[in-house]
Amino acid sequence: MAQQEQCAPSDAWARVKSRLRAELGEDVFASWFRGVEVEQVDDEVVHLTVATRFLRNWLRAHYYDFVLRLSRGEWPTVERLEFRVRQPHFGIETPKEAPRQRQAPAMHTVADLAPLPMPLRTGYGGFEGSPLDPRLSFASFMVGASNRLAFAAAQEVAGAFSAPQPLFNPLFVHGNVGLGKTHLLHAISWDVKQRKPESQVLYLTAERFMSGFVQALRARDALAFKEKLRKIDVLLIDDMEFLQGPTIQQEFCHTLNSLIDGGRQVVVAADRAPTQLDKLDMRMRSRLGGGLVAEIGCMDYELRHKILEKRATEACSENKGLDISDIVLAFLAERLTESGRELEGAVHRLRASYQLTDEPVTLETAEQIVRDLLRGAEPRRVRIDDILRTVSKHYGVNRGDLLSGRRNRSIVRPRQIGMYLAKLLTSRSLPEIGRRFGNRDHTTVLHAIRKIEQLMNDDNQLREEIELLKRLLRE
Repeated sequence: MAQQEQCAPSDAWARVKSRLRAELGEDVFASWFRGVEVEQVDDEVVHLTVATRFLRNWLRAHYYDFVLRLSRGEWPTVERLEFRVRQPHFGIETPKEAPRQRQAPAMHTVADLAPLPMPLRTGYGGFEGSPLDPRLSFASFMVGASNRLAFAAAQEVAGAFSAPQPLFNPLFVHGNVGLGKTHLLHAISWDVKQRKPESQVLYLTAERFMSGFVQALRARDALAFKEKLRKIDVLLIDDMEFLQGPTIQQEFCHTLNSLIDGGRQVVVAADRAPTQLDKLDMRMRSRLGGGLVAEIGCMDYELRHKILEKRATEACSENKGLDISDIVLAFLAERLTESGRELEGAVHRLRASYQLTDEPVTLETAEQIVRDLLRGAEPRRVRIDDILRTVSKHYGVNRGDLLSGRRNRSIVRPRQIGMYLAKLLTSRSLPEIGRRFGNRDHTTVLHAIRKIEQLMNDDNQLREEIELLKRLLRE
């Protein structure tokens, strides 16, 4: 009886997987669900295991509700799913069980990508690479001043990888976390496979390379491991800063030299330039810096706003009734400056809030939702110089125009808003505010304040703009 109960979860999960295959199609099922296994089932929780952290995060974000619904067909009392990452393995060791035909893991393809001539693979000769995210293509990469060089170099590498001697080899991309390094490596992989499906492309994190090498040493098959790597057409290594251990570094350096000398393309990403990777020996740092080193810098306001706008458009198209105004996007673009993941996370939260509460996304609700992302800086004392700078930037007018005698509507209204904010957020008197705004008298300042207060009563858009400016100035 105990044995029957122990087998029941796996049998039920097999039926769930059959329904997943039927509803999603063979390609999507093979990409995301073939390797998902059930570990145990409690009264309210189904515990599932997956091969990588990426798969765990992807399934949580994109298929959680769908899988939960199908699971309740087998376990009606289940309330939630739990995903755990299994110990990664590589196809180097000889199977101890009876051999069976085994497919290399798919480089994940889904319907939202352009049709490819054949299923993409992250493996070569039984060696399993890290999974690729089909969303991370050149088309979805947002280009700005901080990443233009890296983006152009990545496109050049993808387009010319089969040249007798690649122009940029290796290509080394570096920058802080969340700025798009991994996106470019995935995009190169997808683009190469679309151009030449038979090419051998292998994308690995440094951690996965180390794990594979250790497994090969334990299986006493290190020579085969190295030979397989050296036959790759395009090798992409992510998170190079985590490559540790003199033996592993030495073997990677040999592989790197062999590939480059053989005209094979190598692309590497890390959080800092090769010369600053202190854990790597001098020879490897020199070789990595011998090609093109492209930095991805911090995103400016325009790029952050562009990313938010694109993600918000996608979210609104997928959720009927959801509207994220430009006022909200401007606030987020001004305050969230760390990474693209932070920006995407903010949009995900806004979408989830709307789905769960069915309440419109306002500036106030947006601030509440992303409060922990904005935490860090203490509220600061607002100065009139801060107001002049913020108003000038927001409305696209020169500071000199705000202080001038010009009476164009495009100048007068921002000037009046600046005076209103100065009275609201500072302790300056009306005469002093007038002096700081181009030597105007206190009656002009008072008129501006009353005018803005009156307009705010009738104009929701203006009220939201001023609320945005207040938040930007206070935080």
